[in-house]
Amino acid sequence: MTLAPTVGMTIPQREHYCGEVQQMLYNASLWNGHRIHFDMPYATEVEGYPGLVVAGPLMGDWLHQVVDEWLGDTGMITGIEYSNRVAAFVGETVTAGGTVTAYDEATGEVTLEVFVKNDRDEVLTPGVITAQLEQKV
Repeated sequence: MTLAPTVGMTIPQREHYCGEVQQMLYNASLWNGHRIHFDMPYATEVEGYPGLVVAGPLMGDWLHQVVDEWLGDTGMITGIEYSNRVAAFVGETVTAGGTVTAYDEATGEVTLEVFVKNDRDEVLTPGVITAQLEQKV
């Protein structure tokens, strides 16, 4: 981050693509064995999804990552809340980003409304992230 945050400032967006290998490795690291993430016939024929569903925690990681990259060495994330509302599917490209909704210059606390959107501009995962900026002495 090069400029002091201001309310309404948007942070640089970041595109994310989850392929089958990333999906498998991510879910294996979480011990997430839900079949909608790796079994195409089950996901499509039993659960009715159009494809393999991207793991919800990965969407949260993408929210964290876009804010962390924006902060750089100037601060650190202190809180994150998000909710997966619409599924993303393996092979889709989604975009993470956010907007500063509050900044306390005296304390260095910044709050951002964040999102993961699909290519139809639907918000899949809305959330709020708070961060603490380094205070200049």
